Amino acid sequence: MKISIITSVYNNAETIREAIESVLEQTYDNIEYIIIDGGSKDETVDIIRTYQDRITIFISEPDRGIYDGLNKGVALATGDVIAFLHSDDLYADTDVITRIAEAFNATGADAVYGDLVYTPKSDTSKVLRYWKSRDFHPKLLKQGWMPAHPTFFVRRELYERHGLFDTSFRIAADYDFMLRVLSKNIKTHYLPNVLYKMRVGGESNKSIKNIILKMREDYRALKYNHIGGIRALIIKNLSKIPQFLGK
Repeated sequence: MKISIITSVYNNAETIREAIESVLEQTYDNIEYIIIDGGSKDETVDIIRTYQDRITIFISEPDRGIYDGLNKGVALATGDVIAFLHSDDLYADTDVITRIAEAFNATGADAVYGDLVYTPKSDTSKVLRYWKSRDFHPKLLKQGWMPAHPTFFVRRELYERHGLFDTSFRIAADYDFMLRVLSKNIKTHYLPNVLYKMRVGGESNKSIKNIILKMREDYRALKYNHIGGIRALIIKNLSKIPQFLGK
């Protein structure tokens, strides 16, 4: 099984090296690694090029934001399964992709996902917030539930069947995509392990303005996919509180 991992990056020289090495250090031996750079003006491109012989595809050109970059990556991917590693983030350990591949092979699932931890930007060994997921049931979508998107590994056919990220969403295109896919009776498998480390300070929570925008876009995604409305949005946001209380 070939697994395609896509990183979309713009001006992130500070952490792109760690993200790349997190992929290259994986023990799984059939990874297609695709990096889409949005035309960075800092040292990001220079850093990426030092790894170019170990990166399957690297493109650097202006784009219309992270979701446009991810869509470019999906269009180029040839793997059986597609996943994303953002340029601020890391896989939890070197065997994550091995466990993902084993889960797909053992279960025949369309999508496999797991748990995620948020870490300080300066110290990824510390945990600020633990996003523990659960087995999927369609009714959970109306309760504002979703798996952590960075842990959401999906068979490539699902993108072909259900479409790419809707770039009219600035922050919540991943949520819209998961609602679109999970509402279509696909087969999922939950791995109760931490798969991913996300540094705090991403687009969705770096300012009050972005938090408000995220809530508006989440509401639009819920309505557009005929999942729910205000009630689901409120539950979705309240459900984050236990994540700050530990595992």
